[in-house]
Amino acid sequence: MTVNADPTEPQQVLFPDALSPDALAPEPLLPEAPSPAGVPSPEVLSPDELLTTTRSVRRRLDPSRPLDLALVKECVEIAQQAPNGGNTQRWHWLVVADPELRCRIAAVYRRAFEARNPPADLPAGPPPATPEQGAHARMMASGRHLADRLHEIPVLVIPCLRLSGKGLPEGSQAGLWGSLLPAAWSYMLAARARGLGTAWTTAHLDAEQEVAALLGLPEDVRQGALIPTAHVLGDGFRPAPRRPVESVLHLDGWDGAWGGGLDD
Repeated sequence: MTVNADPTEPQQVLFPDALSPDALAPEPLLPEAPSPAGVPSPEVLSPDELLTTTRSVRRRLDPSRPLDLALVKECVEIAQQAPNGGNTQRWHWLVVADPELRCRIAAVYRRAFEARNPPADLPAGPPPATPEQGAHARMMASGRHLADRLHEIPVLVIPCLRLSGKGLPEGSQAGLWGSLLPAAWSYMLAARARGLGTAWTTAHLDAEQEVAALLGLPEDVRQGALIPTAHVLGDGFRPAPRRPVESVLHLDGWDGAWGGGLDD
């Protein structure tokens, strides 16, 4: 099935709520059979290239190009190989392709984004004085670009986690979300390998219950992110600037400076 950004055959896709024993049987990471007609083969990237060039794509998502849901399903199948606590597999994936529903979710997202980042907070006037200020200005501009056009993106993927109870636990929730967020990142990696662009966004979580109501989520299902997915404009991605790794490495304790090797 192909989803067009221009609404023709709107459809919201929900994957099954329960898994049979057969569904939990190990599956090959990639299908051995040739890809269906119209579904491109995965892009050949080394592991390092894949990990260092999977970006949050905001300006270069192509709203005009149809997106085949077979590709999205394939990426979710890959993502389900991610680690999760106790192999409970409590993740659920809402794939929103219906144009009207996308518009309503995008309106919630846009309102939450603007509440976090009022237009008055956007950089204006002379060019940024430092590279850091310049990077922040570009990030804010691209974030607003996506917020203004989110409704045009053909597919929104919302990874969710089904809790054992209705509420989030007290204290640290690292273990809880560690059973979902690695899978969401794996989805983005799989999409990148297939020539798609994605962006990790969470602004809508400031109004999570509004989106939950739009999607009809049960009370014990919580959302972890919202990942717009589309073909990309232009070619190629490169690693992003990052701090020197030595500035974030700590050897044998917080005060342990990294010397480059145990023999130094």
